[in-house]
Amino acid sequence: MCGIAGFYNPEENYLEKKQKWQQVLEAMNQAQKRRGPDDEGTYLKPLCGLAHVRLEIIDLVTGQQPMVKKQAGRECAIVFNGEIYNMKELKAELAAEGEVFFTTSDTEVILAGYMLHGSDYIKKLNGIFAIALWDSVPGALYLFRDRLGVKPLFYTRIQDTLVFASEIKGLLAYPGVEPRIDREGLCEVFALGPAKTYGKGVFKDIYEVLPGYGMRFDRGSCAAKAYWKLESRPHEDSMEKTVEKTAWLVEDAVKKQMLSDIPISTFLSGGLDSSLVTAICARELKKQGKVLNTFSFDFQDNQKYFQANSFQPSQDRPFAEEMVSFAQTSHHFLECGNQEQLECLYKAVDARDLPCMADVESSMLYFCSRVTEYNKVTLTGECADEIFGGYPWFHDAHAFETHAFPWSMSMEPRQALLKDEVIESLHMEEYARAAYERTIGETPLLPEDTPEEKRRREIAYLNLRWFMATLLDRMDRTSMYNGLEARVPLADHRIVEYVFNIPWHMKCPDGIVKGLLRQSGEGLLPREILWRRKSPYPKTYDPAYEKLLGDRLKELLSDPSSPVCTLLDQKKVQAFLKSPSDYGKPWYGQLMAGPQMLAYLLQVNYWLEKYQIRILQ
Repeated sequence: MCGIAGFYNPEENYLEKKQKWQQVLEAMNQAQKRRGPDDEGTYLKPLCGLAHVRLEIIDLVTGQQPMVKKQAGRECAIVFNGEIYNMKELKAELAAEGEVFFTTSDTEVILAGYMLHGSDYIKKLNGIFAIALWDSVPGALYLFRDRLGVKPLFYTRIQDTLVFASEIKGLLAYPGVEPRIDREGLCEVFALGPAKTYGKGVFKDIYEVLPGYGMRFDRGSCAAKAYWKLESRPHEDSMEKTVEKTAWLVEDAVKKQMLSDIPISTFLSGGLDSSLVTAICARELKKQGKVLNTFSFDFQDNQKYFQANSFQPSQDRPFAEEMVSFAQTSHHFLECGNQEQLECLYKAVDARDLPCMADVESSMLYFCSRVTEYNKVTLTGECADEIFGGYPWFHDAHAFETHAFPWSMSMEPRQALLKDEVIESLHMEEYARAAYERTIGETPLLPEDTPEEKRRREIAYLNLRWFMATLLDRMDRTSMYNGLEARVPLADHRIVEYVFNIPWHMKCPDGIVKGLLRQSGEGLLPREILWRRKSPYPKTYDPAYEKLLGDRLKELLSDPSSPVCTLLDQKKVQAFLKSPSDYGKPWYGQLMAGPQMLAYLLQVNYWLEKYQIRILQ
């Protein structure tokens, strides 16, 4: 994994001020250095500059970037963040066409494939990636992003100059790119956050390459084109065949994503998803005489304060212990304390460049920092709930019937602490409704879909485009901030394409949540784990943590210079701090309730202050 950055201007000659622009590339690299602490490189030509920081996973010796290939007067250069899991098959195909390789890296495979077959070669890649590619013959720069948006890629325009980077902080290192936010950006933060509209960077005039898209910039134009889109197709497989194919796809995706020149590990909660990934990895490594490293996460003293509820019916540790014994892994139980969680709230903003999932994100960032003491590559069970229908809102009649984002159906808690004039000026309900309706309008449907199946597709599509994207951003930033590559094999695009078109009665047979995935895992896991009721990512139930948050927010509000004071109503906040938080009514997803609202506001203040954001009227 890596970080990429650069710039392009068809009317510029960067070599005329080579030292200046070389320093800009180096500054962009330094801004993203945590994504790639092992190596760095730059490439500067008259019309463009490319920068790269590297986390060494594949081809440790010859895989440096930017990578350049020259042929018959044509020069192409690439910077690439990600992994191509079908690299070996693609490399064999290109070798059969006469291509000679000088490295063992997937970067060279992408570059060679492009030079032989053009930009459509991107369709052949199975992997996670953000790519910038310069081609001297047409004088064009290309940007590509993987199908589901696992890897980030932002860009902005300053007159005729394109500036791009893996993270927003990389863009802000370019002269003239300013951290500004307008009403639309504030709506992103307060009406949709911690989600954000796909394609938008929240900051004014900062955008994100859409998942499944390529962009071409040349002397005359800027063109964006989808190379992949999710499609609706009739599902003709029997239940038996559906289970069989799902099982094969899951196993093949996990095995492909074990590709690494250094040892891999897995996150193991003891839940269905991470246990499936772990079982396959442990079995494959055992064939090589190796033992898999696994990691589970919890919070100090959680056994003392935990109370089972509809969202979290049980604690993870007993199931993780059973899975460790079953798969014979080398396991590490990691715990996070209140103070670490609080301090990492701010580091999580540093990592995301935006307010994010509060302690759901800060705790993951802390855990990733601990995992890197052992491994630099890990596989996770992320995304199964969005793909296979695991969340409560897939099953809840109210969510099914309410035309709003099902993980955030009411705007009331989001507005509860804002000044009345801020609420009146932002029109948050209208903004969120427009975003929702836009996605509903994009949902791929079949003419023969019943009203119920149509709604099933809409909810599934909303989850893929919004909720899963938010969790993928969380996973990428919290891991890469710590120099850890986190892979998500269950988000293989082949799994998404297949499962999206499976009728609900097959995905959820007999009303069993994720019943299809459970049936596909028969024989891989102990039955207690295979059929365990879903329990999401853990959070602390210690009331002392909520008090820490409240005290920190009171401290902020006592200082009139705190940026968040211009947005919050002091009386509303004081009243909120006096009342007990309701853990049973989250305002975003399953885990973000009262304490997370406090933590989110602390993040917003830190973000406005740290990035010196100018709020435009």
